[in-house]
Amino acid sequence: MLTKKVNQKAPPQVMRTAGKTAPLAVAAVLLGALAGCTSTMYLMQAAGGEWHVMHARKPIVQVIDDPQTSEPLIRELAEVRKARDFASRALHLPDNDSYRTYVKIDRPYVLWNVVAARELSVQPKQWCFPIAGCVAYRGYFSEDRARACAAGLKRRGYDVVIEGVPAYSTLGKLPDPVMSTMMRYGSEELAAMIFHELAHQLLYVTDDSRFDEAFAVTVEEEGLKRWLEYKGQSARVEALARQHIDDQQFIALLRHARDRLAAVYGSQAPREKKLLRKRQVFADLAADIHALERRLAVRAPLYDHWIANGLNNADLASVGTYYDCVPGFERLLRQQNGDLPRFYDAARELARGPAATRDAQLCGSLTTTAADPVARTPRARHRIPGSAPSP
Repeated sequence: MLTKKVNQKAPPQVMRTAGKTAPLAVAAVLLGALAGCTSTMYLMQAAGGEWHVMHARKPIVQVIDDPQTSEPLIRELAEVRKARDFASRALHLPDNDSYRTYVKIDRPYVLWNVVAARELSVQPKQWCFPIAGCVAYRGYFSEDRARACAAGLKRRGYDVVIEGVPAYSTLGKLPDPVMSTMMRYGSEELAAMIFHELAHQLLYVTDDSRFDEAFAVTVEEEGLKRWLEYKGQSARVEALARQHIDDQQFIALLRHARDRLAAVYGSQAPREKKLLRKRQVFADLAADIHALERRLAVRAPLYDHWIANGLNNADLASVGTYYDCVPGFERLLRQQNGDLPRFYDAARELARGPAATRDAQLCGSLTTTAADPVARTPRARHRIPGSAPSP
């Protein structure tokens, strides 16, 4: 169903990598050091991981010409080159050195993002850094370190999810490569990831991840549609349109559950009663997902493993970051008659205004009250630049 993020806990359809962009390691490494022992250790792993990725990359042309390169990889990389050129020529995305090199990563994901939310909150925990601003994840080049971070947060009472990330962006600070971890999702998804990450290079608003991710998702989906049309694959365009309709039904279930939970957490009920209601909301969500899968005749339910591992606040917060504002951006694109440069200009104009204004215009808002401390601050509702480790 959904194809926006992929993590180890959620099904691929629900979340293709928390994965999309991140000012993170790079912004911190290039633009400033962080204070404190823990921050310094985190910065060192982020800098080291980024250095290894950049050091190992090779020009795609060189990889294609290498006699040791397999035929399937040659075909995929040839398609990548075409999609990358299309991105700049037809989608008016940045024309630079990003996604013109390739790096082999000897692990299933390049990063693991940790997302957390308090036990009685639908708002993701924030980590704030110089330059990059506040983000709703903490990214690690080591799965073990990500799990250690998650374990510490759980001991402090947080709901936590660990998301495997196949790709990330440095927002144009460095020439991001195509990674081997991106290749297993197929040529369509590979092109979509590139469109998404380049969209982040085009427009990125500090401390407003819901805006950033929804903008990139909208560009990604419109870009993939136009890419398939360009290749004459009208049947695939129609299939994706039908899938999009199905996806919206799953997103609506998740959003409804978050609305219910926000109302519960913001109520004056005692803690134990809130926890009881929380368990009921997640049980209802699981039942609703199974019912929708049956109604849509999903042949291989991808949500079963996700549900079996235990849905929690962090799952819903992470999904919301990517999808809450997409309908608003789709509407904005229609208002510009599908003209992408005009759409980009309109999005930039919104980005220059107050966060609360663009949030209300594009994203709507969850039911919140002053009882939820995070919800009091409008900026705290926007999170996760998407796919890289944070600084």
